[in-house]
Amino acid sequence: MPRHFHGILALLLVTLVWGTTFPAMKDLTSHFSAVWIILVRFALAAAMLSPFLWRARGQDLRSGAILGLLLFFCFVFQVEGLALTSSNRNAFICGLNVLVVPLLGVLAGRLPEGRIVLALIMSIGGLAALCWDGGAWGTGDSLALMSALCFGVYIKVMEVRTRRATRLLSVTAAQIGTVAVCALVWLLGREVPTEAAARGAWLGERIIKIGQHGWNFAYLGVVATAAIISLQTWGQSRTTANEAAVVYAFEPAAAAFFGYLWLGEAMTGRGWLGGLLLISGMIVSQWNSERRPAAALAPE
Repeated sequence: MPRHFHGILALLLVTLVWGTTFPAMKDLTSHFSAVWIILVRFALAAAMLSPFLWRARGQDLRSGAILGLLLFFCFVFQVEGLALTSSNRNAFICGLNVLVVPLLGVLAGRLPEGRIVLALIMSIGGLAALCWDGGAWGTGDSLALMSALCFGVYIKVMEVRTRRATRLLSVTAAQIGTVAVCALVWLLGREVPTEAAARGAWLGERIIKIGQHGWNFAYLGVVATAAIISLQTWGQSRTTANEAAVVYAFEPAAAAFFGYLWLGEAMTGRGWLGGLLLISGMIVSQWNSERRPAAALAPE
């Protein structure tokens, strides 16, 4: 019992920390582009997780590269959306990723289970209440929904890839490093000035700004990504898939709570009703579903 109880506590802590990442990144969007935030966060996490790449198998590295490419686009949409909407609203919409996996099965020709239909109805009702509370559907919401779709595809690919993994944390380290590399390539191709003089001033300005927000970046990269992934692995090994799904479903509520404390973002009763419907839909969609890999490690 203590082992199981400690596993539940670990996943609760993981969920709370995930909830803080939404206001933390939202705060940074006032000063940095989405790709800068992704690059610094994942470069720090990659440095922390690099020991797991020692003697990693080629198959694990390939799986990590594929997953990292998908995860990069998940975060591009998520952070770009955060810049245009509130962190709590972004978190609730991104949480819909758990519905994408069973819906992909529907596209493959499999009839949806009753619980999936119920979860979809609850989620649509939740989105309607959120929009009623916080204004009409906007570009930031569409980007958050794109992030949810990408996360759903990422989770589906992860289910396949992690079953073949020799060392799961090697795959995780490889994917975190791939996200950082993708962000760097994107940055060099789209944001770096072409003139040498302008490039030097631009880079110096960004380095100074990163230093000014160093604690926020360190928290996101070291604590909320590298350290929390290790805790997630440990906690999931001591709990069931259904228990993990229920605990993780409360991540958007944690994001709303920390969004209020961190940024002063508030939700009305209608907003909380929408959030409750979305969380309930997430739980229903995952209850008694097929067990995911022992540690489906998806940083938030």
